Amino acid sequence: MFTVNFTAFTNPSYFILMGIPGLEDFHVWISIPFCSMYVVALIGNTTVLFIIKTEAVLHEPMFYFLSMLATTDLVLSTSTLPKMLGIFWFNYHEITFHACLTQMYFIHAFSGVESGLLVAMALDRYVAICNPLRHTSILTNVVVAQVGTVALLRGLVLMTPHPFLVRKWPYCQTNVVPHTYCEHMAVVKLACADISINSLYSLAVIILIVGTDVTCICFSYVQILRTVFSLPSKDARLKTLSTCGSHVCVILIFYIPALFSFLTHRFSKQIPRHTHILLANMYLLVPPMLNPIIYGVRTKQIRECVIQLFTNKMS
Repeated sequence: MFTVNFTAFTNPSYFILMGIPGLEDFHVWISIPFCSMYVVALIGNTTVLFIIKTEAVLHEPMFYFLSMLATTDLVLSTSTLPKMLGIFWFNYHEITFHACLTQMYFIHAFSGVESGLLVAMALDRYVAICNPLRHTSILTNVVVAQVGTVALLRGLVLMTPHPFLVRKWPYCQTNVVPHTYCEHMAVVKLACADISINSLYSLAVIILIVGTDVTCICFSYVQILRTVFSLPSKDARLKTLSTCGSHVCVILIFYIPALFSFLTHRFSKQIPRHTHILLANMYLLVPPMLNPIIYGVRTKQIRECVIQLFTNKMS
């Protein structure tokens, strides 16, 4: 096990990540599904990126946004899983103070980036369905790059204050973080100071990002549904709606675990701590694992390219 440090300090040289409190005896068993999800996420998202890069037929706005989403998922899963597996397999609980801040920043920043990319993909579906004749003229490569850059910069900029605020506070009594990774509030709660500014800023950023993004996505789909139900035939309506199926699934997979993690962390004190932590891990692991599978199965172009790729390798 690990030794708890009860000395007083301003900035500790390292933190100790407990893993999943209360389930220490099951860490090795828990690591099996977690590692499997990480491997699937790596293979799936790398395959999506390779196919989009090599297949000219996929050089369209939707697939450019999908490649950005795959890259973001790789960053999110890689920011957490290697260290988590070190805890589960080798009892390597220590993480340096600056590595902890870096991990915290990447996790929260790229969660915001992913949310922004889901809005960008909703924009693509809106233009493709509501203005199909102008789709290529509106979403040019330059516009796609600009939208992706805005999503990236927004996530990075809004989360920049987090590590600086965490570094500002003095810490005392313990440097043990009851979590599998350096989650912002889990670290800040160790500070010997009034951390209300961290809590308020974190809540404001979540409301701003999620509130804005969910509103934009809902607005896009209201317009999409109005256009779809104005089509003359049932087959045309179903065919048009099917082009949105993958995106809707990805939206639900991203926001539902995030919502449950947020609500249980802030408003339910009776839920066991290990449940909070498992939900937080699912929020970071499930979307990167399922996103490439959903798009690979439901998107005809990607599915055909994957089949062709493996067929050529086997022949």
